[in-house]
Amino acid sequence: MAEARPRVAAREWWGGTGRRFGDGPSGDVGGYAAPLDRTIEMQVLPRLVLAHAGCTCEAEDAVEDGAGSDEVATLTARVVAGDDTGALAYVESLLAHGMPAERIFLDVLGGTARRLGDLWNSDACTFPEVTLGLWRLHRVLRALSAAFECEVEHQQEPLPVLLVPVPGEQHTFGLSVAAEFFRRAGWVVWDAPVPTRSDLVAMVRDEWFAVVGLSASCECRLEALASCISLVRRESCNRSIGILVGGRVFAEHPEYVSRVGADVAALDARQAPVQAQHLVAALAHRT
Repeated sequence: MAEARPRVAAREWWGGTGRRFGDGPSGDVGGYAAPLDRTIEMQVLPRLVLAHAGCTCEAEDAVEDGAGSDEVATLTARVVAGDDTGALAYVESLLAHGMPAERIFLDVLGGTARRLGDLWNSDACTFPEVTLGLWRLHRVLRALSAAFECEVEHQQEPLPVLLVPVPGEQHTFGLSVAAEFFRRAGWVVWDAPVPTRSDLVAMVRDEWFAVVGLSASCECRLEALASCISLVRRESCNRSIGILVGGRVFAEHPEYVSRVGADVAALDARQAPVQAQHLVAALAHRT
């Protein structure tokens, strides 16, 4: 007998609208981009700086390293300069000139995220400049989402996947790129931030997910990740839930997958939905 899938309104965790930041034209939501910029600068950034001071991991775990290319250099300059319109227009021009969306997502946007991390590590940019640059990069990613999703056929039965960083993790751009590849493959993706472990537990207890994907940027997050995975397995309403992990730390240390109690690691955003689909099929054969 198929397992019942409770459909408690997990959308309430996203403000009840089902919309994501950046779903409006040019990534704006109701014309509130300017006030939101000020809120980030005055309230969010000081807290991020304090949180970052206690962590020795690198500034961002991008999906691919495209640093050094002309496209990455141009886009990096625009997001650091605060040129939101110019950043989006530049990426749209790459699309118009025939660059595949997949390459833009993995190499250009991913490479720009890595380049921002390099600028922070070399003290060429301040942490607020890098953080706002990554935020602008997220807006470009969201603006391109619809065009990216319609490029390929979807799987026959859409499955729900929850993609979240470990609570407290600040490095999330790679996870956002992975979310776009999942949507492109036809998955129903939940990817808003989950602030605490108790919030994560409530999500998996109330909403049926085929897979939960968790990301961690460095070894300092592994203990927290293992704890989250244990809680998800214990509390999930799907007793056969699959656990996918991602982040540079797992590419460098594949043995950490079993150490944290996960089923499989996604080595890049392109392969993540494929690996998740294979995991679901494998779990189905076990039951």
